[in-house]
Amino acid sequence: MSPLTWAVAAVVTDASGRLLLCRRSEGARRWGLPGGRLRHDESPADAVVRAVRAETGWAVEPADLVGLYRVTDPQAPAPPAGRCGSRPDVLVHVFRAAPADAGPAGEPATGCLPRWWPPQELPDVLTPTTRAAVADALAGRSGVLRHTTTADALTPPGDGPPAPPGQRASEQADSSSR
Repeated sequence: MSPLTWAVAAVVTDASGRLLLCRRSEGARRWGLPGGRLRHDESPADAVVRAVRAETGWAVEPADLVGLYRVTDPQAPAPPAGRCGSRPDVLVHVFRAAPADAGPAGEPATGCLPRWWPPQELPDVLTPTTRAAVADALAGRSGVLRHTTTADALTPPGDGPPAPPGQRASEQADSSSR
């Protein structure tokens, strides 16, 4: 079993329906949801407000929880018996949020290029969690439990219709693939 990192992110939508994404300057340079790691002394809702502002400069107000997204790396080598792997699994609390102000409250963090995107013009290169969470948020889903892998970089899971009342989107995806 690998170590678990707790994180937060937000699907931030402005009054015109555009989504706030951040492209990181290091690594694969994919676009992702703004967010960050959860600190041990804060709630996920407080963490997302802090992390989005620190990363993008925008103050946000969380509305609800879209879901929990577990991200794993299937390419990571299996750790030796009794040891944790080198890359942790990440459990991301993804919130639906709106800007708290008409403009950014500060400067974006070094390494983050924030940009507003119309939903129909999202970039092709999204992180797997971003692709899944945006699809779930735009479909109006809440309480989603989803597992993505770093290998899913260009595969949009869960692009189907919203789950029926009383059924989680993950249950719907499982039953539709049978």
